Amino acid sequence: MGLSPGMTLADARARCPELESLPHDEQTDTHTLERLTARMVRFTPMAALDPPHGVMLDITACAHLFGGEAELARQAMAEAGFTARHAFADHAAAARALARFGSGEGDVRALPIAALELPEDALSGLRRAGLTTLGDLAVRPMAALAARFGEGTVSRLRAVLGERDTPLTPQRPPVRLRAQVRFPEPIGRTEDVLDVIETLLTELSRQMEERRLGGRRFVVRLERTDGARRRLSVDTSVPSRDPARIVRLFRERIETLSDPLDPGFGFDAVVLGVTRADPLDPVQSDIAGKASAEAEGIAVLIDRLTTRFGEGGVLRLAARDTHRPEAAQRHLPALRAQPKPWNEPPSQPRPLFLLDPPQPITAMASVPDGPPHRLHWRGRTHRLVLAEGPERIAAEWWRKPDGHVPGEAGLTRDYYRVEDEEGARYWVFRHGLYDEAGNPRWYLHGLFA
Repeated sequence: MGLSPGMTLADARARCPELESLPHDEQTDTHTLERLTARMVRFTPMAALDPPHGVMLDITACAHLFGGEAELARQAMAEAGFTARHAFADHAAAARALARFGSGEGDVRALPIAALELPEDALSGLRRAGLTTLGDLAVRPMAALAARFGEGTVSRLRAVLGERDTPLTPQRPPVRLRAQVRFPEPIGRTEDVLDVIETLLTELSRQMEERRLGGRRFVVRLERTDGARRRLSVDTSVPSRDPARIVRLFRERIETLSDPLDPGFGFDAVVLGVTRADPLDPVQSDIAGKASAEAEGIAVLIDRLTTRFGEGGVLRLAARDTHRPEAAQRHLPALRAQPKPWNEPPSQPRPLFLLDPPQPITAMASVPDGPPHRLHWRGRTHRLVLAEGPERIAAEWWRKPDGHVPGEAGLTRDYYRVEDEEGARYWVFRHGLYDEAGNPRWYLHGLFA
């Protein structure tokens, strides 16, 4: 279709009107590249990031372990899970140039000068001088190139040609949060196991405090004398390094097991690790400490209930960034949902419970855009004596308009609080203005107590 990197979005859409564009999430790209580099450690301990979208591997004395260079590359690409290009060379700069600007093999001297990755003005100067490949540059005196095109050009060229060393800085995996203990005599009582876990948690707590981290998932592995292993894990809703709190969760986990914690002839080793951790810094509370104590109490309750009933058994309401009443909140697992500030309360009171979906009604108003004075719902007509409103909620312009389904954004809504002769109060809305829908429909969305 004639699309190419560097083209403006307007030009690209002119060529391809159905083109979809998404914002570039640079931070997520970086995290993905870091995780990918960490997975390459199974092939070589010398795995380094090559931003913005590459990984460099020093496979010296490693390739034969995987059946040769070609087989190692095939396994590495399969491990990555991405469509990728690779190249082999005697040094890192040449491999990078071959992978990014060549076919992955061949002589680096045949590569275009773009392989030097110089600024565009420097590349333009080289092209005007008739220099199109690295070989054209390599045959010329380096002093003359430096005097005319700058020291950076010569430095990049010498790196690609292998005349200047470009060492790798391997990505070192973080030291795992882990503690273990082995016993000269096996233990079998559950209380003894919990005491050992608490001791290991105390050691892990010191490690996490040094790194200013708090654990979110704790995993314990119990090793029996006959070689069998038992694995238990608990999660917390907020980062924590409180041994007593985590031990209570492990006690809850053991009590909810469908089969007992069978020690056999006893456990001779216990290993405890933190597989998920988040930053945890000291928090300054108010003088009374009530706010922090209340939040801590809720977090402890969520952790205990989730441990007993499972992640999907304890839900929490989370705010959504929308003005549509039926979509302003959603249920998420309480263990994962982090409390966020809710939107400012509406200027007019709303019912606590909404009808889902809003129920269609027949309503009559004295003036086209005014409140109703009579409504018909569930086979009964209600004469209204009081009305307050409207509370206008405009359509979400980025959603597809739909004038027939109230659950969609589509049209403007005018909400009214109305009361009938018997004192019953209702929350109704007109779905659409007359200049939007012509003959808008009415819906009942909630009942006041």
